Amino acid sequence: MPGAQEIQAPLASRPWPFARLDCSIQSNTVLWTSLLLIIGFALRIWHASGTFLNSDEVMHFAAANQTSWMQTYEASLAISHPPLLIFLLHVWRVFGTSEIVLRLPSIIAGLAFCWFTFRWAQMLFSVATAWTIFAFTLFLPTSIELSTEVRQYALFLAFAMASAYLLERALADSSGKAMLLSGLCLWLAICSHFSAFLFVLVLGIYTLWRMSAEHPRVVVFTVWAATQLFAAMLCAYFYFFQIRHLSDYYAGQSATHEWMASAYLGHGYFIPGKVNPALFVVARTVSVFQYAFRQLAVGDIAFLFFVAGLVFIFRKHPISDRITSRQLGCFLLLPFAINCAAALAGVYPYGGSRHSSFLLPFALAGVSVALSKAVRQRMSSALAVAILVALICRLTTAQKPPYFASADENTAKMQAALKFIHNLPMNEPLFGDFQTHLMLGHYLCNQRPVTHDKSVTGFVSYECGGHLVIATTMSSAANYIFDARTFRDQWQQMLAKYHFESGSKICVAQLGQNTHLASELIASGVHITPQYFGSEIQFFELTAE
Repeated sequence: MPGAQEIQAPLASRPWPFARLDCSIQSNTVLWTSLLLIIGFALRIWHASGTFLNSDEVMHFAAANQTSWMQTYEASLAISHPPLLIFLLHVWRVFGTSEIVLRLPSIIAGLAFCWFTFRWAQMLFSVATAWTIFAFTLFLPTSIELSTEVRQYALFLAFAMASAYLLERALADSSGKAMLLSGLCLWLAICSHFSAFLFVLVLGIYTLWRMSAEHPRVVVFTVWAATQLFAAMLCAYFYFFQIRHLSDYYAGQSATHEWMASAYLGHGYFIPGKVNPALFVVARTVSVFQYAFRQLAVGDIAFLFFVAGLVFIFRKHPISDRITSRQLGCFLLLPFAINCAAALAGVYPYGGSRHSSFLLPFALAGVSVALSKAVRQRMSSALAVAILVALICRLTTAQKPPYFASADENTAKMQAALKFIHNLPMNEPLFGDFQTHLMLGHYLCNQRPVTHDKSVTGFVSYECGGHLVIATTMSSAANYIFDARTFRDQWQQMLAKYHFESGSKICVAQLGQNTHLASELIASGVHITPQYFGSEIQFFELTAE
């Protein structure tokens, strides 16, 4: 590899199995890379198969499932992400609308993320470290999950790491073309996810530091400056024309603060007076590693390995004469510092959630440096340990978080639920929360574009499968998923606004994550007989009074 100094122990001095395997990996890099990518692809196909889309995935496809490009763009404005994935799905529909087909772009992008991260690591770290990072990105549960969902994260990570790799290539070869491609990938990353705003800042600071020391050709600097200017313009466009207007879709409450109030991201923001700032920084940083490895104990150990890796880098830079130990160590720390600063300012969450997934390559790099050092830079040993760790994390994963596929999300459960609806008396209405509306709109309407009636304030209605579906709008976070209290209020309003006669039978449906309405109503003394299809699909009948 250009510009790198191998620090591995001589092959002849190693035990025979290690020497032979390391020679094979070193002389057949393309073969080994292809083999691992094929295994990673098979694992992702297996993981993406057999489960129905969750409400967030449905929401993204629903925005893309429009009759025109303009309608698609307008629908994307209601989603708290840039529109690139929505536009991609709008085109991708021609290949089919099954779960596996809709998830395939993320699977492909997820593999691209792994490959670009590997190539990036080869430019900055030892060969053993690069292969360790490659194995982690391919096989850790979190990386697999991010690349098997109809969401923006795999697409963003692929373009972000492509930009980082091409940047290193541009600096190493003094190439204006590589710098232009790096900028193009950075623009696509910005169009994929808003966390790219933080990534742009990280890469910008790092590049300025590198250029101030290396003095690249004028054309390289000029191309970089031009791409950064356009990147800043993209960020400004999305801020002024989408982020600031998201509150219009949440009845005057900003999307950010909707999430801040939720249990899922509540710990991701620093709230003065609630927790000590130093404790917040340490706890949220450790949680990044717990999320990355999807196993609490392994995540804690990985954090210690990350610290050890940083110490090793700062004490003795092991690889290239193009980058100093201080530059490399600070490059790994900078993303954490910027994300943490954003959380302390209350503008972006920090910690163990997919919203901080751009930290994964940097976290895994630090861990891999220490791990490869521990196995004395043996490529085969480092690979084996990384794969073993990933397997342990898969088999002993932490408690199911939101948006994590489970047996209750088997497609057979959804098919049984649809059969139950079709067996209901014709024209019996269905009533549910906003999450249920997303799920029914996708599955009951057979993935067809649906025309919604929003003439009744606070509600949306449409007809599918011979039934009128009535649901709450996303006027507040409470209406996204009903609990017993919010349901009673919305039930009474719905009966009054839709003028149901006393004695009318209405089927209440709740589909999606965290569906506990039926059990809460029973606990409060309401006499109902729910029909369950796993823990995430339930129906019960109520009579209008």
